[in-house]
Amino acid sequence: MAIAMALCAWQAPHRHVMADDAAWALTTWDPPFDYTGTMSAISYAPAAPASRTWRLCVSYPHLKDAYWLSVNYGMVQEARRLGIGFDLVEAGGYPNLARQVEQVKDCVATGADALVVGTVSFKGLTPTVVEVAKSIPVIATVNDIADEGITAKSGVSWYEMSAVVGRWLAARHPAGTTPMRVAWFPGPAGAGWVGFHDKGFRDGIADGAVRIVATFWGDTGKEIQRTLVQQALDENPDLDYIVGNALMAEAAISVLRKRGLTGDVPILSTYFTHGVSRGIQRGKIRLAPTDAPVIQGKISINQAVRVLEGRPFVKHAGPAIRLLTSDTISEQNLSESLAPPSFLPAFRVNPKPVPSP
Repeated sequence: MAIAMALCAWQAPHRHVMADDAAWALTTWDPPFDYTGTMSAISYAPAAPASRTWRLCVSYPHLKDAYWLSVNYGMVQEARRLGIGFDLVEAGGYPNLARQVEQVKDCVATGADALVVGTVSFKGLTPTVVEVAKSIPVIATVNDIADEGITAKSGVSWYEMSAVVGRWLAARHPAGTTPMRVAWFPGPAGAGWVGFHDKGFRDGIADGAVRIVATFWGDTGKEIQRTLVQQALDENPDLDYIVGNALMAEAAISVLRKRGLTGDVPILSTYFTHGVSRGIQRGKIRLAPTDAPVIQGKISINQAVRVLEGRPFVKHAGPAIRLLTSDTISEQNLSESLAPPSFLPAFRVNPKPVPSP
């Protein structure tokens, strides 16, 4: 909490108050970058407008699902509020480590003042990050990444994201009751976040009567996930739950409908997107945790500006994880988690100084 108070006090004399300038309720970790460390709740005051028209290089694993679109929306809104710019590259999917490495190198070479990166691999990008960090700061966003070369990180524990879902299942089906048969769709094997995601769910269900009967790995594209859901149902006709990544959950709705299984096999998503939100509100998806990707995008841009301008900054922060059901979805959840329906991905934001009050 002392860090948050220091941030508020530092910028209070010259804050440029805007509609989306309210403090964010975040979680931070001590030591930073260690999700097993001590968690603390903080109130994070967004940075005052930048003193220079900084330009960032931003790199995503892909823009194939609405999760990263929502991160993009948060970054665009915050960059415009602060008066800075960025150029965005996206690797096209988690198998494309070599492409992301080349994209980052090319993007940084254009003269970026900082790199904000959501990596496709926990360690695969480390040599590139270390090299980039010799000249400009590197901010990690959303996906977990090896610490070397990282100045700050915006993210939550992907272990905890799926553990929350696992614990819900275990509480609903405690040890000693009829075992539930689950098909589990963690995401792309080898991606930095997926290993933690997989372990979190398995640990979460450990004390309950829940059994994973099949695990299906695959990139988070809807067609890939639809094929995997079809395979899961073909091979396991007596499933009790389908659990996994958001693109799987979205695809599973239509697959179950076509097979006449709507309502018979509950769908649980391990993160939150527009499609998952609609599924929850229509009773097609039982629940999903949200890590507020819009806010995560904003945090990343905030951290970059603070670092570049020598301001106090929190090295590692992320939104509090919330488990959403049809009873707990609210307008606040939606605005912090989802880009507006009309938003299109922005690959370039040009710097534009924000006038002083």
